[in-house]
Amino acid sequence: MPRADRPREPVRLLVSDEAGRVYDHPELLLAGERGAGPEAIDPAELIALPRGSDLFTLPGRTPIGLDPATGRRVAVRRWLGGEARAVAAFLAPAHTSGHHAAWRTRPGAPALPLYAYSAVGFADDRYWTSAFRVDGDVRQDPWRFSRERIDAGVLRVRASLPRNRVARQLERCALEYGCRAAQNFFLGRHEGPLPVSIACNAQCVGCISLQPDGRFRASHDRLSVPPTPKEVADAALAHLANVPSGVVSFGQGCEGEPTLFGGVLVEATRRIRAASARGTVNLNTNGSRPDVVRALCDAGLDAIRVSLNSPRPRVYAAYYQPRGYDFADVEASIAAVVRAGGHASINLLCFPGVTDTDAELEALAGLVARTGLQLVQMRNLNLDPELYRRALPRGTLRPGRGMRWLHAELAARFPRLRFGYFNPAVRAARRRVRGERAAASA
Repeated sequence: MPRADRPREPVRLLVSDEAGRVYDHPELLLAGERGAGPEAIDPAELIALPRGSDLFTLPGRTPIGLDPATGRRVAVRRWLGGEARAVAAFLAPAHTSGHHAAWRTRPGAPALPLYAYSAVGFADDRYWTSAFRVDGDVRQDPWRFSRERIDAGVLRVRASLPRNRVARQLERCALEYGCRAAQNFFLGRHEGPLPVSIACNAQCVGCISLQPDGRFRASHDRLSVPPTPKEVADAALAHLANVPSGVVSFGQGCEGEPTLFGGVLVEATRRIRAASARGTVNLNTNGSRPDVVRALCDAGLDAIRVSLNSPRPRVYAAYYQPRGYDFADVEASIAAVVRAGGHASINLLCFPGVTDTDAELEALAGLVARTGLQLVQMRNLNLDPELYRRALPRGTLRPGRGMRWLHAELAARFPRLRFGYFNPAVRAARRRVRGERAAASA
């Protein structure tokens, strides 16, 4: 039976009991949060919960729904004789959330682990969420990952790179952490991660590899010893040799800031490009070291992806807590790659009620205009929403206008600007740019 793109009946609130069983409320409707407290969600912003998403029940969080007759917010404190718990969705890759789940936190509730908590409800025998798919690339669709094939790939790489520390870290990421990027490395497709760093010059509130204050556990461990340029290059070349239009990327979530080890990156890039012209060499970074970025461009870097939660310096600093750099360095790193003829994108950590506001739109438009960046990757900020709200400068949180609105406004202002979720293969395009520049100067 064909399924509608939008719910036919009102979407009901989900509630969990103390055992983690999830129920749809018989009366109350779904509410979402994007800066103005629990609110109704326009059906046009709802999609069927994407395949591969997860449902979470949230301890110490009272679910809030809406009375269908009055629109009044109603807290559900008890359920089936016990404490009621809020329910949220963690979206499958390539989807951008439009609303957080709505709840009220009880005294003594634990901080939530490092996921994004999207509003989710039930209607027409399906789950619905406030989101949209921002990238059609299927490279991390969960059903495309066979554990049997991943295990076989691990054995092949062990045989070809037996003492390579990059490969050993990726093995841990693929098998222990379930990292899709690392698993793709062993499946011999798409983008190959190249973790290199053991330290960082930022202290992100939502860092997944270091959480010193004990509020919640880091979800990954960093390398204990940085690899050599040869180890990095050997892992990269093994991936590029087998993947048409492949990408290899310095800098991953399971490490610190890669440009702190600029000498390793530059020499590894030289070795890669001395041995092969295939594929794309990319840098994932916080953009703090424009001098290293310029040296990497000279060595053969093709692309950069700079992570940021906001281009507004005070909002940026509240989350990243930079040490020894500021947002001017971040902007300079993006611009340096564009000037060198490379591809620049930002990994925009989206948060409803901050990212989808007028102030953020203007700041993002200014960044695009000043740097010439070509791609905005719209990823969800994985952090307990209340921790992030408390970390922000006063006045930052505003009623959000929607991630779809932000996407549409930026697209209208910059017709050539692209949107996505993943690092693209771009080396062929960069060669064309270089060739055109050389011809123009001749």
